[in-house]
Amino acid sequence: MDHPLNVDELATAIEDFNTVFIRLPSVRRLNFSTLSVLHTLSRKGPLRLTDLTATEQLKQPALTSLVAKLERDGLVSRRPDPSDGRAVLLSLTEEGGRIVRSRHADRVANLARLVDRLNDQEREVLAGSARVLARLTEIAASDVAGD
Repeated sequence: MDHPLNVDELATAIEDFNTVFIRLPSVRRLNFSTLSVLHTLSRKGPLRLTDLTATEQLKQPALTSLVAKLERDGLVSRRPDPSDGRAVLLSLTEEGGRIVRSRHADRVANLARLVDRLNDQEREVLAGSARVLARLTEIAASDVAGD
C-alpha cells in the first residue's frame, strides 16, 4: 500500500541533506553568496546583473559589490551585451569555472562514498528520487520565470 507523501518530512530530509552536502572542505574559502553566484553563472551564464539578482538572495547594491570583488579576484569577467550596448554580461573566467568544477567533483566523490553504503533497493529508490528532484527544480524555475 502506498503511503501519502509527507511534505514536512521531505523538506526536513532535504534540509538535513543539504546541510551535510554543501559543507565541503575547500582549498579556497569562499562564502555562500560567492559560491551561489559562481554556480549560477556556470549553469545559466552569461547573465546581466539584473538577471542575476532574480536568482540570488542579495539586493542589487550588495550583488554589484560582490560581482566587483569576483571580477578583481579573476573569477568573473564583464563584456558588453551584444544585444544592448548599454548592458553588461557577466561570465565565469577559467578560474571561476575551475572552482565550480572542482567543488562539483568533490561533491560527486563524497556522495559516491555515501551511496556505496546503500543497498541495491535504496540505490534504486535514490535513482528515481534524482529524476523527481530534477523535475521539481524545473517546476520551481518555471514558477520563477512566470510560466
